[in-house]
Amino acid sequence: MTTTTAPADSPETGAAPQPMSRREVLQALSGLMLGMFVSILASTIVSNALPRIIADLKGSQSVYTWIVTTELLAMTATVPLWGKMADLYSKKLLIQLSLGLFVAGSLIAGFTPNVEILLLSRAVQGVGAGGMTALAMIVMAAMIPPRELGRYSGIFGAVFGVGTIAGPLIGGVLVDTSWLGWRWCFLIGVPFTLTAIFLLQKTLHLPVVRRQVKIDYLGALLIIAGVSTLLIWSTLAGQKFEWASGWTAILVGAGVILLALAVFVEARAAEPIVPLAIFRHRTVSLTVLTSIFVGVAMFGGTVFLSQYFQISLGKSPTVAGLMSLPMIFGLLVSSTVAGQLITKYGRWKIFLVAGGLVMTVGMLLLSRIDAHTHVVVLSAYMAVLGVGVGMLMQNLVLAAQNDVPAQDLGATTSVLTFFRSMGGAIGVSALGAVLANRVTDMFTEKFGPMAGGGEAAVPDLKTLDPAILKIVQQIYGDATADLFLIGTPFAVLALLTVLFIKEKPLHTLSGTDRLAQEQTDAPPPIAVH
Repeated sequence: MTTTTAPADSPETGAAPQPMSRREVLQALSGLMLGMFVSILASTIVSNALPRIIADLKGSQSVYTWIVTTELLAMTATVPLWGKMADLYSKKLLIQLSLGLFVAGSLIAGFTPNVEILLLSRAVQGVGAGGMTALAMIVMAAMIPPRELGRYSGIFGAVFGVGTIAGPLIGGVLVDTSWLGWRWCFLIGVPFTLTAIFLLQKTLHLPVVRRQVKIDYLGALLIIAGVSTLLIWSTLAGQKFEWASGWTAILVGAGVILLALAVFVEARAAEPIVPLAIFRHRTVSLTVLTSIFVGVAMFGGTVFLSQYFQISLGKSPTVAGLMSLPMIFGLLVSSTVAGQLITKYGRWKIFLVAGGLVMTVGMLLLSRIDAHTHVVVLSAYMAVLGVGVGMLMQNLVLAAQNDVPAQDLGATTSVLTFFRSMGGAIGVSALGAVLANRVTDMFTEKFGPMAGGGEAAVPDLKTLDPAILKIVQQIYGDATADLFLIGTPFAVLALLTVLFIKEKPLHTLSGTDRLAQEQTDAPPPIAVH
């Protein structure tokens, strides 16, 4: 087994890692932040384009859900593998690989001739996004002590806010511009992604750990298969077959068995994808549970807001992008302020509790919307939800990273991201199925059996008679409100879970320095040339 503690491009060998200056950290974060900006932009820029994409490609409400779910599924299933590889191989190379996959997926999506190819491209994008999602926080933890993370998390919060704000706006403008169109929503991120790869090559220099390892591919395969089976069930149940049916028994049973086999394999693997030992840490277990609930509550409801803006409220894609600003500003302000206060005072649990409480209130308020909700009222409700999520999501990662040994930072971060994404994927697929079922039922109720005999297609508002348009808008408004009502109990569970997390003092050493300190009693590392 061979290791090195010197940077891959450093002439020094066997030297202890030196703390990075603030300037070096900011330089290293430049490419990382651009990569995060690209992945955020790619997901948000499509949100306002989806209704137009589905209408152009003749897709149904189910296809709308699958376009979102496919990327979430691919991202969720591959996050643990990315996190494990980050503990074993070059983090810089892995981030560049993930961005390369993102470029490939974006190009495929930009030139897609039909829905099927679009779904394939979203899967490729999801694998790349899984790498960026897991590796960004892992790299930050390697360079920056937890006590200082709040300051830099504020910078990431700003990048997140700009990407999330710019995405819907740019997407709306592209869709509304006849000589560009929705395909540019996928293609516009390609040059940014290539630039991020170049910047990372120039600025990111981390110690590289090289070990003789055996990655647990069987465990990874079982995890992916088990999660995918459960997500397929949650998407189709209540629509293609009844919730209580033979298909439910088969799919849920198969998913549970596959995940049980994954646990069995992981417990015996020399290099498990998900080290089960990290769940002995109470904070890790509780933050994982909270992340699942946050994913279900937030992603499950908010992913359909853009559709609500355009169909129920009759707004253009550009205006729909502007309408998302209150939630994003709430998230940006709360995450940035919370990060600065955590760095200053070293206390973090209060922000988790406050975030859980405010998020629950926001979900309840949004469960009251309909086709006639005033824009000012809607904006206030969305701002409340954004403030709650901003205080909660980022600080869950901080709490978990602060609780585990440095050697488990990558696995812990990826596991937390994995379960949050899984909660989001389950929320989107299950609540998307609920939305499709509710829309179909209400179409049948309003227009008779002929309208609901099959699955209701996402309507093109420009082709509808005014009288029918009014009914369709009310249907989508009521159905969207139901999603937030169903998601509220999960927000309550997130709040209850964070109450049991024990607050611990934040480390003042970076992940790299902590790892070196933990290995002081181990044999000296052998430099790799």
